[in-house]
Amino acid sequence: MKLWTLSCINILPIPNQGITKDCILIAMAGRSYSPIMLALSLLLLLSFSDVAQAYTRSGTLRPSDCKGRCTYRCSATSHKKPCMFFCQKCCAKCLCVPPGTYGNKQLCPCYNSWKTKEGGPKCP
Repeated sequence: MKLWTLSCINILPIPNQGITKDCILIAMAGRSYSPIMLALSLLLLLSFSDVAQAYTRSGTLRPSDCKGRCTYRCSATSHKKPCMFFCQKCCAKCLCVPPGTYGNKQLCPCYNSWKTKEGGPKCP
């Protein structure tokens, strides 16, 4: 079974040289794959899925990530000091800050459910 093929394509002509060809080696889609390639592909897939889930799962931030996330979360408000204070307090407890500068609290249930004595939202 042939696992590799050499493919050549024509590229734009170069002055005084005519049309040139670039050749590349392409792996054929066959039944036998290298075990190392399969392992690397699986590892790559798993690492990307963890990165994607980190933005949607609550409780996945480290405490050191809170300041940066809260800085962005509070960037659109005119009340930066109280926003940063409460955002960092909520992030320290919930280890989650919703994406964006407003809304999206449903992505962080703990952040969303923490209320003031009056029943209003505690977290910005």
